[in-house]
Amino acid sequence: MTRLDPGAEAPDFALVDQDEREVTLSGLRGTRLILFFYPAAMTPGCTTEACDFRDSLAPLQAAGYRVLGISRDLPEKLREFRARDGLTYDLLSDPERVAHEAYGVWGEKVRDGETVMGVIRSTFVVDEEGRIVEALYNVDPDGHVRALKQMLALAV
Repeated sequence: MTRLDPGAEAPDFALVDQDEREVTLSGLRGTRLILFFYPAAMTPGCTTEACDFRDSLAPLQAAGYRVLGISRDLPEKLREFRARDGLTYDLLSDPERVAHEAYGVWGEKVRDGETVMGVIRSTFVVDEEGRIVEALYNVDPDGHVRALKQMLALAV
């Protein structure tokens, strides 16, 4: 598994969102992005993280960031997740793990004391030119968005 470092070019992707519209990283050039990879919609940790991004969306958008969540879930489940939790940003579907592998977030992790293959909860800040500003691997869903806002020098 290759991890990305700040300054690296963010790998392009072509994924569909919860409404099955295609979203490409190259199509978002000129926009600052926060991409967060999470294991599975509607699970406790992922719900905590997704709702924290929802609750922090206004200051992130005011600072010029667009938030996108990425998981292996299919669009139908992403629509349900958005509706259930009132998420107000797009969720992208990557069932084939193309973006997951390109960003180095699919690999071995320890769950319940056992080593398994899975999604390593991670967040990337991408600048307007498509370069990685921050690459945060193995983040804890509790308090992660607050720490990210502090890192970006935004009011918490």
